[in-house]
Amino acid sequence: MYPIGLTTIQEYLKRYGYSVRIINIALKMLKNPKFNPEKLIAELNPKAFGIDLHWLPHCHGSLEIAKLVKKYHPNTPVIFGGLSSSYFHRDLVQYNQVDYVLRGDTTEEPLRQLMDCITQNKEPKDVPNLTWQKDGQVIENPFSHVPVDIDDICIDYRQVFKAVVRYMDLEGHLPFANWMEYPITAVMTCRGCNHPCVICGGSAYSFKHFYNRPKTAYRSPEKVAADIKNIAKTTRGPIFVLGDLRHAGDNFADKILELCKPMKIKNQMAFELFTPAGPDYFKKLNETFKHYSIEMSIESHDEKVRKASGKYYNNQEIEETIDAALSNGCERFDVFFLTGLPKQTLESAVETVDYCDLMYKRFNNDKRLLFFISPVGPFLDPGSAAFEHPEKHGYKILFKDLESHRQSLLQPSWKYTLNYETKWMDRNQLVEATYQAALGLNDLKRKCGVIKKDIADRTEKRIEQAMELMSVIDEIMAIKDTATREVVLKELKEKVKGSSISTVCEKKELEWPVKRAYNFRITGILKTILRPSAKAKEAKKELTGV
Repeated sequence: MYPIGLTTIQEYLKRYGYSVRIINIALKMLKNPKFNPEKLIAELNPKAFGIDLHWLPHCHGSLEIAKLVKKYHPNTPVIFGGLSSSYFHRDLVQYNQVDYVLRGDTTEEPLRQLMDCITQNKEPKDVPNLTWQKDGQVIENPFSHVPVDIDDICIDYRQVFKAVVRYMDLEGHLPFANWMEYPITAVMTCRGCNHPCVICGGSAYSFKHFYNRPKTAYRSPEKVAADIKNIAKTTRGPIFVLGDLRHAGDNFADKILELCKPMKIKNQMAFELFTPAGPDYFKKLNETFKHYSIEMSIESHDEKVRKASGKYYNNQEIEETIDAALSNGCERFDVFFLTGLPKQTLESAVETVDYCDLMYKRFNNDKRLLFFISPVGPFLDPGSAAFEHPEKHGYKILFKDLESHRQSLLQPSWKYTLNYETKWMDRNQLVEATYQAALGLNDLKRKCGVIKKDIADRTEKRIEQAMELMSVIDEIMAIKDTATREVVLKELKEKVKGSSISTVCEKKELEWPVKRAYNFRITGILKTILRPSAKAKEAKKELTGV
């Protein structure tokens, strides 16, 4: 799944006369085993290639794609962007296949300026946020473009639909493999964060120290509501509102809901909670939307662990929040737990299942309440407080630079990819804690009737298979002769591949309810394709004036 920032970039550059094509190469590879990414890249001929490195697990693939680009287009600039690119910007420009790195969370305008320099063959010395090389020396332009007003940035799906038609490439623009069956869309409320979660590379700490954003920037309630309205005109799929609506205060949330209420949105709306909420908030959601769901990551049932992770609410507040939501029309409430947290032992991680059992008893096995658990992995986020100050938070960082992370992704299992251990659990215990908790939680959901027996049985089989494979891999990794070890690992490769899909839960479990048989509004899509956006008209006037 590519980051949604690619769609905001596409919309922004389009206003200024640039044609932008998004190609989800990973999806094309997943959908068609015969797809040849090298052939596709060789056939392209753009002014520049932009490659996302937002999530660090893409650090290997992104640089391999860049290498292919340079193989066939040695003189075409390659531009990297995203949070991970920003953190590792100095490392990235040392690679021969990378020409430019744009730093920060809002690079639409710097990229527009860089594209102007590329097309006019000008040196990009005045492009803000840019890291580049000149005569073998790394140059860091001032990190000065960090706008507080981000109303000019939007996710305009009209441009995506138009690009699909222009390039006759539906598959390349899809965000993930089964999007046509489950067309979830996103609405952006802000950039930055107010919360001090110590394991998160997108926390208040991270934004302040590495992305030059000391204060969260919010879009106006009017822009947020308009995006929801425009999406509902083209699709009946779920709409995920990114960021807690109450992030900027209750008045901000109330204004958005007030604007949305007359729209009578029928899509499933999905909202994040960063902190507990009371009945009044859920009552307003219920009065505004016909269908809505909630997701909340509470990290751990253990309040000491949760507090050490940077979240300062107690279990009673969580339970009251769930009760308030389910009592006010919430159709689904997802609760997420993690393994690999500060102060978390193996026993504490496994006891998560006991807490979930108590919760199901309290809520009478309500099928709307779903629990999930996964590891902090494959990496502890660079830029997070725990990564930057590991001793303070009880972590041991196993590798820090970009190349070490890149090479770790070639390891045969996620245990050997982990870039950390904690004071309370080593790698072996982190793996054991994850699998034990996942097995227990899967069994609990089966017993409570929250998921179907056949789904739970398949998940249990995959977890057990993954545990067996982990033991086999450990034995192979103990082989001292490197050549022999590589041969044995290669023989096991295909089996390992299969075990890494939907391991701790089936991906379908994570999908919010879809109420309609037909996912798209064809008339609405045609109208959006044919109608030029107001922003494009404004930009055209601006260019004409220049």
